[in-house]
Amino acid sequence: MSSSAHRDQSPRELKKDRIELRVASSAKELIQRAMAVSGLTAGDLAYEGARRVLDEHQRMVLTGTDRDAFLAAVLDPPEPTDKLVAALRRHRDLISR
Repeated sequence: MSSSAHRDQSPRELKKDRIELRVASSAKELIQRAMAVSGLTAGDLAYEGARRVLDEHQRMVLTGTDRDAFLAAVLDPPEPTDKLVAALRRHRDLISR
């Protein structure tokens, strides 16, 4: 088992729950190949896949004050700072040459 396979689970947590899945033979072959090359069990692979899905989802979803701050900035953006205006002018000067 890889060191990251169960990073969110306590090291002493026993594997006692079961999940039964019906999969296409091509999915079974893919899972078996992944098990062979990774040394992970099917359960470990399922856990890692589920964790990745949830991590990606959490990065994509804005909630509460984060969402409100983002929407406020989009709907009513702040005025550009003097440094930003100066940088844009330098950029335009360099590009227009």
